[in-house]
Amino acid sequence: MATVIHDIFEMQRTGDTLRSSGRRIGLVPTMGALHDGHLSLVRIARERADIVVTTIFVNPTQFGRGEDFDRYPRDLANDVALASAAGTDIVFAPESAAMYPPAYRTYVHVEELTAILEGAVRPGHFRGVTTVVAKLFLVTKPHVAVFGQKDAQQVVVIRRMVHDLNFDIDIVVAPIVRERDGLAMSSRNRYLTPEQRREATVMHRSLRLAEELLRDGERNAAAVRTRMEALITGHSSGVVDYISIADADSLREVELCSPGENLLISLAVRFGTTRLIDNIPITL
Repeated sequence: MATVIHDIFEMQRTGDTLRSSGRRIGLVPTMGALHDGHLSLVRIARERADIVVTTIFVNPTQFGRGEDFDRYPRDLANDVALASAAGTDIVFAPESAAMYPPAYRTYVHVEELTAILEGAVRPGHFRGVTTVVAKLFLVTKPHVAVFGQKDAQQVVVIRRMVHDLNFDIDIVVAPIVRERDGLAMSSRNRYLTPEQRREATVMHRSLRLAEELLRDGERNAAAVRTRMEALITGHSSGVVDYISIADADSLREVELCSPGENLLISLAVRFGTTRLIDNIPITL
């Protein structure tokens, strides 16, 4: 069973000791409610490190007003068991009051990349993400950190932060893990009613439609987005927040898709009060 550390300074001392002994540390940051998608990140970290640290922290600064911070699922004992079985050596589970004491005033903000897509719909979200990830890097002292492709914009933002702030950390991106019917695994899937769960598969179907259209020669991004939205609204109760076809590195929207381009097709859809995201990368 993994060792559970709650204290920030104990985790820092542990990281320092591991580094000084020549051990390579792999980090998997999570908010808990672990599923097979998270566990795939742990297994990838296990392949690349001597010691795997999985963090479990529901970060309050990345939730906006009216979002699901209070009801976000929390089950530390179960998460520790799952993380341990997947190859975690240390679970770092700090308290909010320790991470953000009353006088806390310091935040990390990546410009431009955080103002679009998820950032436009959830103002302040990425400031919370980059701040907590920077803090986790400083506390756990990793050599490599593994993130999931499902949060594609987050990956782009964190890579920019790591580059700009000179963190000496390798960022590894793991592929999306899906249910058998194509729905991307997410801790928020458990909020869906049975009917919404059936409908939510339309997100992946719309992404596959976009890929098919582009492979077959459609080059107009607006036309592809229109077909995707028609599929979603015509076959589900889902309300589309956005559909994006963008350059995979800059996240700038493209109008005409050209051969050789690395694109990221992403979307966010609400089913009732539950908001889900998904994406696929594609090279034409």
